[in-house]
Amino acid sequence: MTWALSSLLNNREAPWKAQQELDAHVGKDRRSPRGSTPGPLPIPHEATEDCYVSGYFVPKGTWLILNLYKIHHGPRVWPDPYEFRSERFLTTHKDIDVRGQHFELIPFGSSRGMCPGISLALQVMGLSLGSLIHAFEIIGDEPVNMEEAIGLTNLKASPLEVLVTLRVPEHV
Repeated sequence: MTWALSSLLNNREAPWKAQQELDAHVGKDRRSPRGSTPGPLPIPHEATEDCYVSGYFVPKGTWLILNLYKIHHGPRVWPDPYEFRSERFLTTHKDIDVRGQHFELIPFGSSRGMCPGISLALQVMGLSLGSLIHAFEIIGDEPVNMEEAIGLTNLKASPLEVLVTLRVPEHV
């Protein structure tokens, strides 16, 4: 999260573009960024009475499992739902898979040594970073030092210090 935020702050246009998209699709009165659920399927729900869902009759007692991924990427709700706005991954690195299939970028390792939490990490990172960008104006006075410290993990050599101000109503 620190590295992602540092990179965004060094590219001043990127968070602004993300905020514009969040404002257009989410608004400033809600707090759930699109396509950023912790998992594609929530826990099952039971129909407590006979009902219709999308024109289908669902009798009382039927277990329902929502496909949140499909809901959050439905083209009727989101224009170009699968378009990712980061220019790097639309051009020169458009075929890179961070799940260990392409060795140009393997942040989670590969093969048997791959991080078992990769799916959770990718979803939580998107949700957390999206929520942060949506709710706060993040201000840094000067370029962020991207120097790395020596260690088992990829730590920043100097702490990230930024000023944040609320950009959505307090109740959100």
